[in-house]
Amino acid sequence: MNSATNGYLEKWGLLPLRLVVALVFFMHGGQKVLYFGVSGVSDMLSKLGFVYPTFFAVVLMIIEVAGGFAILFGLFTRIAGFVLAVEMAIAIYVARLGGGFFTPYGFEFELTLMGACLTFAAVGAGGASLDALMARRGAKAAP
Repeated sequence: MNSATNGYLEKWGLLPLRLVVALVFFMHGGQKVLYFGVSGVSDMLSKLGFVYPTFFAVVLMIIEVAGGFAILFGLFTRIAGFVLAVEMAIAIYVARLGGGFFTPYGFEFELTLMGACLTFAAVGAGGASLDALMARRGAKAAP
């Protein structure tokens, strides 16, 4: 591969993954907000054994919706990726581990999302992102 192709792939290579992961989190967060509501998510969390289920229901909704937008636009991507990966680790441990690996009761879906989010936490959003745009503008403003 030549350097021009490499630069292009570095800039745009993570975008398809970001779009898909963002869509999944945004849709699941939106479902919690618009369909289940705080009371529905709180009820689910209390059945899973969470203390302060209403508080964590609100936190969960914010993490998924805001995290979905952050990943989509590539804004604070490393932080969002880490927070969403932690959420998926908790979901696996609390709700899915006993169901084996395969869906519908297993943790393969959450594990896949966790891996993608850990990738964002490790390498960021790529060049086609607001993070990269802000970094470029900051570099131009520096003396």
